[in-house]
Amino acid sequence: MSDLSVKNLTLEYGSGASANPILKGVSMELQRGEVVALLGPSGSGKTTLLRAVAGLESPKTGSIQIGDRVIFDGAKNIEIPAEHRNLGLVFQSYALWPHKTVNENVAYGLKLRKMPAAEIAVKVKEVLNQLGLGHLGERYPHQLSGGQQQRVAIARALVYNPPVILLDEPLSNLDAKLREEARAFLRELIVRLNLSALMVTHDQDEAMAISDRILLLNNGVIEQQGTPQSMYETPHTLFTAEFMGSNNKLHGRVLQRDGDKAVIEVNGRQLNATVRGANMSQDATAIIRVEKVRISQTPSANAIELPLTTCMYLGNRWECLFGHAGEGIRAYAPQRLEAGNYWLQLDADKLWLY
Repeated sequence: MSDLSVKNLTLEYGSGASANPILKGVSMELQRGEVVALLGPSGSGKTTLLRAVAGLESPKTGSIQIGDRVIFDGAKNIEIPAEHRNLGLVFQSYALWPHKTVNENVAYGLKLRKMPAAEIAVKVKEVLNQLGLGHLGERYPHQLSGGQQQRVAIARALVYNPPVILLDEPLSNLDAKLREEARAFLRELIVRLNLSALMVTHDQDEAMAISDRILLLNNGVIEQQGTPQSMYETPHTLFTAEFMGSNNKLHGRVLQRDGDKAVIEVNGRQLNATVRGANMSQDATAIIRVEKVRISQTPSANAIELPLTTCMYLGNRWECLFGHAGEGIRAYAPQRLEAGNYWLQLDADKLWLY
């Protein structure tokens, strides 16, 4: 049985002619010990879905089930209040009480559940030690770093052993360096404690690093779902291909097609490509990941010749732009390139057509 099951969930703001649909029949499952990331652009419905599961938004139709317990069913008029769903929730802002110590913040939910003080002390100490915060119990939030505050928020969500933990952009308040460290810590923690977690993020790198499965939302529906590797390597739609990874986009005209193989014309140059889109027309869009473009100083097969415009140093590599921004092609190089024209090889199996 799934730890979390969502079926045909719809949710809208407003009513009647002015109703604004946010979720349009979303279904998903979360298995024991699995981490699922809700990924998508702003307005796609990912945070609304998380809040609906938490009980902070009221869906219109569909159902939500935690284990064998139904917490929402539109047809049967069942809606369990948020405080009775027993879910752990980590807010984007952490939402720590500034006037309470770390111990008091973590213990707050247990006190609301009328747990004996001695049992609360044991549980708080245990969860703080698990997160490396045992020595900070008497400090206040303003005396902690951003990473430590984040871990206190996680400890508060874990202390009463919820069946599912909900994470709303848990790393967005951290700077870039700390975010990388925190996502490794969060993934290790989830695996070690065998947690079932549903996480909202707009950061594809974060989703790929932490989750076992990604649900990519687009305008209130699930565009595609799968493992991070399958989402990155086999995107079914143009939206998925563009959202995942760093890409070059080329507009061309399809000259011929044979199954999943096609020949397209881009700026007067014929290129072999692989068809990925189910509803491709004669005017198609080709996508190739930046890291898949190969740079050559001599004519190459399935390549476009363009002048080097600029190179940007990224530390472990250079990102080079050939042609004009917006219409050119980007590629990575191990060193800075000299000015001049280059052949950019676009292998047919890596040039995806939609």
